[in-house]
Amino acid sequence: MSAVDRIREIGIVPVVRATSAAEALDAVEAIRAGGIPILEITLTVPGAVKIIAELTGRFGDDTLIGAGTVLDADSAQACIDAGARFVVSPLLDIPTIELCRRLGVAVFPGALTPTEIVTAWKAGANAVKVFPANALGGATYLKSIKAPLPQIELIPTGGVSLKTVADFIAAGAFALGVGADLVDLAALRRGEANAITEKAKQYVAAVNAARGAA
Repeated sequence: MSAVDRIREIGIVPVVRATSAAEALDAVEAIRAGGIPILEITLTVPGAVKIIAELTGRFGDDTLIGAGTVLDADSAQACIDAGARFVVSPLLDIPTIELCRRLGVAVFPGALTPTEIVTAWKAGANAVKVFPANALGGATYLKSIKAPLPQIELIPTGGVSLKTVADFIAAGAFALGVGADLVDLAALRRGEANAITEKAKQYVAAVNAARGAA
């Protein structure tokens, strides 16, 4: 199964922004235990490229490891060389999209306005990360974008929580980028990794229920 198909199937992309490699690895284990075999390791994590390499080596095809907060093509190349199966950016960088397409790696650039979203899609994005989605109205904004642009796959990020899952899915989200609401580093530091695992299970159930209702 391709990275895009797997993300479509699960519908959730957990965004791991940790302060250390050890913390990132603990978060990954907790999320995987909750039934989400997809992890976006952001380049803001110290040693992120090495972490991506370690995770891809450890889990192989069992878990889809991608790179987040990728700002340029050189960074994308380093992540792909380390084994990243998808690349996510908070912004629209055409050379990064072109590189990923050439290498056959799924790419989800960030965009916010209709013009940026269409530009990203035309450039070859597999889906467009709408970020920060909450800044322009969350699910209401996503629904407004999907109305004239139903062919474009959108991954809202920013403002996604268990309370908003159903609204975003109903608005037409391809998948949901979920940060701190799922990847609770405070719980991890308290030794409560099980809280993240339980939250992951709740997200899986919420997405499935919302898709069923839709």
